[in-house]
Amino acid sequence: MAIAERVPELQVPILTGVSAGAINAASLAAHPGTFQSAVGTLRRQWKQLTSDQVYAVRPISVVRSSLRWLFKTLFGRGSGPGVVRGLMDMDPLRRHLGKSIVFEGITQNIAAKRLAALALSATSYSEGRAVTFIQGCEEIPAWQRSLRRSVHTEIRLDHVLASAAIPIVFPAVKLEDGFYGDGSVRQIAPLAPAIHLGARRLIAISMRSPRQPWAPSVPIGDYPAAAEVMSLLFSSIFLDHLDADSERLKLVNRLLAELPSNRPPPQGVRTVDLLLLRPSRDLGVLARGLEAKLPRVVRLLVQGIGGRREGASDLLSYLLFEPPYTEVLMEVGYSDAVAQWSEIEQFMAQCD
Repeated sequence: MAIAERVPELQVPILTGVSAGAINAASLAAHPGTFQSAVGTLRRQWKQLTSDQVYAVRPISVVRSSLRWLFKTLFGRGSGPGVVRGLMDMDPLRRHLGKSIVFEGITQNIAAKRLAALALSATSYSEGRAVTFIQGCEEIPAWQRSLRRSVHTEIRLDHVLASAAIPIVFPAVKLEDGFYGDGSVRQIAPLAPAIHLGARRLIAISMRSPRQPWAPSVPIGDYPAAAEVMSLLFSSIFLDHLDADSERLKLVNRLLAELPSNRPPPQGVRTVDLLLLRPSRDLGVLARGLEAKLPRVVRLLVQGIGGRREGASDLLSYLLFEPPYTEVLMEVGYSDAVAQWSEIEQFMAQCD
């Protein structure tokens, strides 16, 4: 919001997103107004969001599926594997986003040249790789790399839901050619979609704070609780890839800078400037003590696997969709952008 206040007419021609970022990117890409208006609308939606608008837990369904799987495992009866279609139901999020995002606006903004492209990534369970769905100008080329490819399509609600469907927690989403889940699982190069789409300067938003690497999240000598293991797993899926990709980009930029002036860079390789914004505070730490805000069934499940332990706070941060938490996140983001404004302003000035 801090950027939108200072540059209300800012135009961002390429928007990419994965997981929760896919929701933000789609919302901004579909909005008919100015950048400030689009960000303001998105901010109001997040402030009003509650867990019951994101997911629902149906314990009977989960127990029934689990018992069916256990019966087949123990007695070897029945055909096919037992299936648990996610611990939580995404129908509330489907209804919420269906009301708040007018997807026809993406096509209109592209036609009006206010937007060049929107790209959302999801993980294909049948292919085992990341697929980036692109809606944009016709001249934008598709790409295919190791464990990732792109496809041109008209982005709709199912693409957003697929990108945000955390494995096991949420059910996979059926698209044209199979089932898809959260794009962060296989998106090992999260900066790549924007670069493939022609971006030369990137502003990327990380959810990882500059936590000291030597500070243990689990007490030394204690066996980790399931919630702590899940926190580590989720962090590796949702946070590590962006850090690794930004390091690769910086290395490529340094190598290109070392080339002799009379030697052109390899075909298809170019310098891409990156501004990586991080929260000043650990988002998992901010979630501590807020487990009481979770829906009762979810709270009991999380507590049962060690959710109250200090090292499990990251897991809570992925399940908390309540104003006491989301408002704090937005306040931290706003104050961080204000504190870093001179760097942000200088970076954006070079884009002109």
